[in-house]
Amino acid sequence: MNRHSFSVIHPDAKLADSVVVSPFVTISKDVVIGEGTWIGPGAHIMDGARIGKNCKIFPGAIVSADPQDLKYRNENTLLEIGDNTIIREYCTLNKGTIAAGKTVIGSNCLLMAYVHVAHDCFIGNNCILANNVNLAGHIEIEDYAILGGLTAVHQFVKIGQHAFIGGGSLVTKDVPPYVKASREPLSYVGVNATGLKRRGFTNEQVTTIQNIYRILFVKGYNLKKAMEMIDNEIHECDEKDEIMHFIRTAERGIMKGFRTVTANKVANKEYAITAE
Repeated sequence: MNRHSFSVIHPDAKLADSVVVSPFVTISKDVVIGEGTWIGPGAHIMDGARIGKNCKIFPGAIVSADPQDLKYRNENTLLEIGDNTIIREYCTLNKGTIAAGKTVIGSNCLLMAYVHVAHDCFIGNNCILANNVNLAGHIEIEDYAILGGLTAVHQFVKIGQHAFIGGGSLVTKDVPPYVKASREPLSYVGVNATGLKRRGFTNEQVTTIQNIYRILFVKGYNLKKAMEMIDNEIHECDEKDEIMHFIRTAERGIMKGFRTVTANKVANKEYAITAE
């Protein structure tokens, strides 16, 4: 009753009994799908897909296609999707290459229509990628990050937890945790205070994060000086540790700071637009 007669399912594919397969779906041999997942009409689930429980795969989605990487030589790699994740219409999700062995999309994520996730990407839990977001290969997106529509992300970029990236952005540098980023070139536009409070961060935690990023992005210091000041002036806490570790390990360098006023003007002053 859950498998439409117009769908094509390889007999070796492993589908939980409660999986619903709509018409015109194709499911390849090396596929595992968990309980309660719905596969919409015309979706294609290809070899290497590992899909969790209670997911929704909407019409036209292509899940676990071969990487668009000329170095790929048909290695046995995977695309893993966690529980309760929604993949909307015509998303294209590629499995990994030998470099990482898999592409991973976490639990409770929402990928809106036409999102592309390339090979060897790692997307955390509770992330939202709006319509037409495009990820190149080897990108890491941490938990609770939100990417606005039409955002394009360069290969090997890392986006920190709870970050919010405005629609239409071109992301070529790493984006630290807890921030809002927009403009061209991509730069800091504030702390994602509303999102943090919705997720249970206290006013004290949010204020500490704002103080860190004022030093780092607003006051015009170079990165080395800003890091020294943060070490000396900001009390120890998990948020400080997370930000400092992210910046110290950023392989592509981090995005730019506040750009609408000059460093000379902001060296000794606070501006309301950045104080949030």
